[in-house]
Amino acid sequence: MTHPRTSPATPDADTESHPPTEGDPPTDAHSPNEGHPPTENPLPTERQADGEAGAADAERHHTAAEPQADAKAQTDAEAHPNAETDADARARSDTMAQADATHPADPEDDKPLALTPPTELRAHLAARLHSAARAWLHRALDEAAANPGTHGPISVWELRIAEAGRRCGPDHADAARVLILHAARADTDALSRVYFQGTGAERRAVLQALPHLVPGPQALPLVEDALRTNDTRLLAAAVGPYAARHLDSHQWRHAVLKCLFTGVHVETVAELDRRAHRDTELARMLGDYAAERTAAGRPVPEDLYRVLTLTDPPATPPAPAAQRGTRGTDGKES
Repeated sequence: MTHPRTSPATPDADTESHPPTEGDPPTDAHSPNEGHPPTENPLPTERQADGEAGAADAERHHTAAEPQADAKAQTDAEAHPNAETDADARARSDTMAQADATHPADPEDDKPLALTPPTELRAHLAARLHSAARAWLHRALDEAAANPGTHGPISVWELRIAEAGRRCGPDHADAARVLILHAARADTDALSRVYFQGTGAERRAVLQALPHLVPGPQALPLVEDALRTNDTRLLAAAVGPYAARHLDSHQWRHAVLKCLFTGVHVETVAELDRRAHRDTELARMLGDYAAERTAAGRPVPEDLYRVLTLTDPPATPPAPAAQRGTRGTDGKES
């Protein structure tokens, strides 16, 4: 370590802290240097020079060490050509999962998951996944079957549900989640936990799995919660076979209206023909809604006339097309 050098012009600390002793020259209030600025203390300049010299030494040491580190890394790489760091492994895994996840979704894959038997759904999905995604799905289903997880705060299959989108791709994640829920034999408590703690995609999968897992109305609170949202994909999943089977008439009618004013196609409403048949109260609600839209200068959804026809086929006139004039959706001239 380099010690700072003391300039002759710099007084010692002891001299500054003690009065002058006998023999020291007296201090005159009128010094010959009076009126001139005091001489600057050269100590900071010398310390700065020492610091710069130390920094230069450190830089030279670092520069000399870099070739040694590079040589060591090259030696390690030559000694272990197949070695892979954790970061490299994670990057390679993510790249393979994204590149090897799925084939493009087929246009005919439109059958609702809630209406597809799990065995058929698994065969259908396995035929469309690439090798890495297919192997992951098989492991996830085996884990779910071996550890159903109907008890306890969280199960391993719940973690697989969370990563299904990354492993199988967005086009097939819903189907993979439904299969995992079915393999785990999830009861109402487990389904509720996944629903209320999950993302929108995970909630949608729970709703689609209800017809395969819950025979009674115990899971209706999940459907009712979804019907209170404005997430159109969640609404479409909520009006599936489970809702058609267990929602009472009042809730079901309002679910149909919710689909109309959020833009969810009524084709997604399960058993629409059966439940809307000769439902005069639903016809009245549809008529009121159409009148409100017309009075506001807004177009009436074409799906409304289709549902209205189902309520009383002989008495309902042909469905007119939604009026599209020069008015915009807010009733003002466009």
